[in-house]
Order: sequence, then structure tokens, then C-alpha cells
Amino acid sequence: MTAKSMEQLVALAKRRGFIFQSNEIYGGLQGVYDYGPLGVELKNNLKSIWWSSMIYERDDIEGLDASILTHSDVLRYSGHEETFTDPLIDCRSCKYRCRADQLVDGKCPNCGSDDLTEPRPFNLMFKTSVGPIAGDDNFVYLRPETAQQIFTNFKNILDSSSRSLPFGIAQVGKAFRNEITPRNFIFRVREFEQMELEYFVHPAKDQDYFNEWVQTRLKWWIDIGISEQNLELYEVPENDLSHYSKSTTDIMYKFPHGTEELEGIANRTDFDLGSHTKNQKDYSLSATVLSNDKSNSKLAINDPESKEWVIPYVIEPSAGVDRGVLALLNEAYTEERLENDDTRIVLKFNPRLAPIKVAVIPLKKNNSEIVKLAHKIKDSIQSLRIGRIVVENTGNIGKSYRKHDEIGTPICITVDFDSLENEDVTIRDRDTMEQIRQPISKLSEFVKHQIK
Repeated sequence: MTAKSMEQLVALAKRRGFIFQSNEIYGGLQGVYDYGPLGVELKNNLKSIWWSSMIYERDDIEGLDASILTHSDVLRYSGHEETFTDPLIDCRSCKYRCRADQLVDGKCPNCGSDDLTEPRPFNLMFKTSVGPIAGDDNFVYLRPETAQQIFTNFKNILDSSSRSLPFGIAQVGKAFRNEITPRNFIFRVREFEQMELEYFVHPAKDQDYFNEWVQTRLKWWIDIGISEQNLELYEVPENDLSHYSKSTTDIMYKFPHGTEELEGIANRTDFDLGSHTKNQKDYSLSATVLSNDKSNSKLAINDPESKEWVIPYVIEPSAGVDRGVLALLNEAYTEERLENDDTRIVLKFNPRLAPIKVAVIPLKKNNSEIVKLAHKIKDSIQSLRIGRIVVENTGNIGKSYRKHDEIGTPICITVDFDSLENEDVTIRDRDTMEQIRQPISKLSEFVKHQIK
């Protein structure tokens, strides 16, 4: 039920307008991709479902959309300036450059030579200047993660929403990392989006909430259409943890190129809020942080039981939107052998995720009455606000069905001559290919029931 190779997904993504290589007419920009007409719908649907599950379906989480440009002091005190690096290696033979962990038995993955440079740290953060003059005093970073702007807004949101522990702040947004060797299509890229939650808890209850969020996030991926057998949990060993993490569990997915991280759930302790807090010595911090003489805020909350100020621990579920899109494409990809020995490709998305929810197909392209009725039906269903509805006016019903199978449209509605007389239409199901006649008057109710 999944793609046999990454090449299958890349070819389908370009052919059908999901994802394109960025700046392709100039040879392409490595590690950067553009989402086409169908890709942007799939991506937005994924983000919307995540946002709904975090903000609308819970009562303990607030939303945020913070800036991408980030003050250098934020990433200095967060530890990113010092630690956000990869070990860089050059091959002296072929000049190939890669991360140290990409070596194959200690040899260059490109030419097989063992004539390599020693690993040296390479900072992954992008810098840019603010103002008219470039210099060391007026540079900022493109954020390497969405999390830090959540931490720096902790007091703003706490003061404006009157929250108490536990509560969370969620954000969906762009992040940037200057990857040495982007690879595997949209899995590892230089510009990407994150769906990230920082959930603030009392220090004495951190592990309970950590375990709860691991199971919550695993169930969410299964609920939106990722098969359980393609997912597994991986507890990151202590020596591989990020500089801020007490414990991390990764939700791993079987991508076409191998099993890798889809989402990480980390216990960041009080590292981040402590790092950005004024007068750190006034608090009992578990984490080792830089002495901060520039922050003007105490990022703490008053404990109603002890009446003392506490810097909360943070549980962070963080998922890559692009990796989620890749997993969903792979999971939905299906090749089926038909009775006539032909083969069809179908993307069996969860209907809520499908880029196009319904295609209305006039049987005759040039029949004005049929086409007019098709547009009327389209407008009626579009008013339900369930997603994108299209009129597929090609005049070839077989090709239209094949196209919408391949892009994952759950429902096709065919308007024919009988529709003009009887006020009914043919409805075709994507997965079963079964067809039924349905009165036009009941279409809205039918579609709402199917797209849920």
C-alpha cells in the first residue's frame, strides 16, 4: 500500500502538481522545494487538522504566529550559536562534502576514497543583516526552529490569557537550516515548516506529561491515515540527546528511503525559560544555562500551592510539515491491478486531507446545459466550506476518473443527460470505484457525511 521507491513519489509529485524543485528553470536550488496547486492544498489540510487538534479540540493551548527574523541574543542564550552545528568533512579526492555520519565504512560516499579531512563544526543557522549597513552589530538569524519565539513570548501570553499550569503554546511556521547535504526529496531540506507545541508543566510532573504526549501524538498520526505498522517509537540514547533535552522519544516512520524521524517529543526541562530569564540565581534551575545579563523578564509562573515562583518544565512535540506530507503521500500511494489487467494508481488519502474533495464532471464538454448544471452543483457543494471543489470539464470521463484517482479525490460526480431530466447524478467512490445515482437535492448531505 506504499510506494516502492522515492522516485515514484517524486515523479507523481511533479506530474500532478504536488511539489516542484524550486528555481528549476535556472537549474534548481538544492534543498528548496515549491508546493504546487495540489501540494499546497495537502500541506494546508495537514496544518489545519493539526491546528484544530491542538487549539480547537483542547482547552489548555493557545496559538502563536511569531517572527522569522530572530535577535542574535535569543539564539546565543538558547545555546544554538554554540551547539547548533554538524560535523563537516571534505573528500580530498573528489571534493565531495558531507556530514561525518554519512561516511560509508569511513570512506567518501561519492567516490569511496578514505582521503578525508578531519571533521570540523559547521553552523547550520542562516544569518542576515537588518538595516542598510551590514556588520557584526546589526545581524539577525533566520530562526532554526519555531520554539524560541514561543519561549520569548511566554510572559506575553501568560499575562494576556491568565493561564495556569499546565498549558501550551502552539505554532506552525517556517524554519531554516543550512544543511550540508539536503537529501531524500522533501525529507531533509534547508527551508521547511514545523508544527510545534511547547507544553508548560510543573517540574514535579514532567515525566507523566511527557509519556502522555508521546501516546497522544502517535495516536494522532494513526487517526489521520498513517498505518500503525509503519510507525515505531525510538527512545533517543542519552549521549545523542540535544543540548536542552532530558529525554526524547522520536516517532519513526518507514519512508521509502528508510525508517527515520517523523516527529520528536522532547522534555526540554527548564532549560529554555531559564536561559531567557532575568536574575536566574533567584530560581532553582535543573539545567545548566548561560548567565543572562540582557533579558529584562522573569519567565516564571506563581505556583498556587507553594506560593513560590516556578520556572516550568517544557514538553515539546515537534513535527516537520514537509516530512508529514512525504509520509502521507507515501502512505496513500497505491497501485491496483484491475479486471482488464490494467493498472491504476490511486492516492487513498483520508478525505479530510485530500487536496480536492469533490470533482464535478460534465459528461459532454460542449453541452452548455450540462456544463451549467455542473457549475451550479460545484458552487452548492463549495458553500459547505469543506475544501476545494472543482469542475473537470475535459469531455473524457475515463481520463477524468483516472486523474482524480491519482491525485486522491474521494468523490467524483458525473452530470449527464439524465441529470437534466431526472435531477440526479452519478457518484463514483475513489477507493471502491462503485457508482450510485443520487438526487441533486441530497448531494450536500451526502458529501458532508463522506468528508468528515
